[in-house]
Amino acid sequence: MKEYLRVVHYINQFFAGIGGEEKARVSLSEKVGPVGPGSVLQEALKGRGEVVATLFCGDDYFVENQDEVLKRAIKYIANHKPDLLIAGPAFNAGRYGQACGTLCCSVQRELGIPAITGMYPENPAVELCRKEIYIIETPGRAMKIPELLNKMLHLGIRLAKGQVIGLPTQEGYIPRGVKKNIFVEKMAAERAVDMLLDKLKGHPFSTEIHPPKYDVVTPAPPIKNISQALIAIVTDGGIVPFGNPDGLKGNSGKTFGKYSVKGLQDLIQKTFECIHEGMDNRVASADPDRFVPVDVMRDLEREGRIGKLCDWVYSTAGCTMEFDNAVRIGQDIAKDLLKNGVTGVILTSA
Repeated sequence: MKEYLRVVHYINQFFAGIGGEEKARVSLSEKVGPVGPGSVLQEALKGRGEVVATLFCGDDYFVENQDEVLKRAIKYIANHKPDLLIAGPAFNAGRYGQACGTLCCSVQRELGIPAITGMYPENPAVELCRKEIYIIETPGRAMKIPELLNKMLHLGIRLAKGQVIGLPTQEGYIPRGVKKNIFVEKMAAERAVDMLLDKLKGHPFSTEIHPPKYDVVTPAPPIKNISQALIAIVTDGGIVPFGNPDGLKGNSGKTFGKYSVKGLQDLIQKTFECIHEGMDNRVASADPDRFVPVDVMRDLEREGRIGKLCDWVYSTAGCTMEFDNAVRIGQDIAKDLLKNGVTGVILTSA
């Protein structure tokens, strides 16, 4: 591998300086040289290479037109003859993570070029891509960007040079679920006993095997007679009364809101609004029934197809919410639903 590396960088519309969610549907474009955070990569290369081009695309446009975008992106990247692709980092942004992950996977498969990205471990794209690509672990929010880009570049250069990559704990990437045979001084039984003794003594220890963690959720039994059921609407779409009187957060939320819809036939603009920050929320604010379909539920109520719509709507914003907070909020909502005699739930999601 040559010493002077040609690097292509992929970012979304926000990091390209085009705009936020209102620009999430801009098409794929390219620009020669670094853009936005790419200047950090250019500085870090310091004569070892250059960022020859930057690709950028709106998050919505990418995921809604993925096949077309990937085809064009592969063509753009191939034209620049790079030695490495760096995408992101995407932190805990789901659509951005999907774009970075699928682009890296496609580039490695089709062009044979090493590719690396960065994400928060709970980003849904991690599970889709971690076995195929290296993903540097990041915080949930966009922070420490120069530090993270330097880590991504460091590992990316080693990949481009064909060097042996160490363990996730040594290199800072998210475990890929790949097992390799290595020679060690102690046999497995001795290492297991050492670990057990360290655990019993309260000393720090690290397991060599990390079993997957799966939540076992028993499905609720079907509603016997839905025409007599009390149905509630629960949403993670961030629908709140206009003005957001409870100050519900549009991202990284830790609470939920409980709002009365008693007597309402539908939810109208400027009575309710959407505060979710993980999408262009103007569409939902223009018609809050998109996430909280009170209008449709009233029709079902009048037709006798359900017993009654619950007087309360439960709402939170799922954008970049930490797993533990999501579990707690779900449990708290479930307790209140049971207390109010709700027998069925319509769950809507952004």
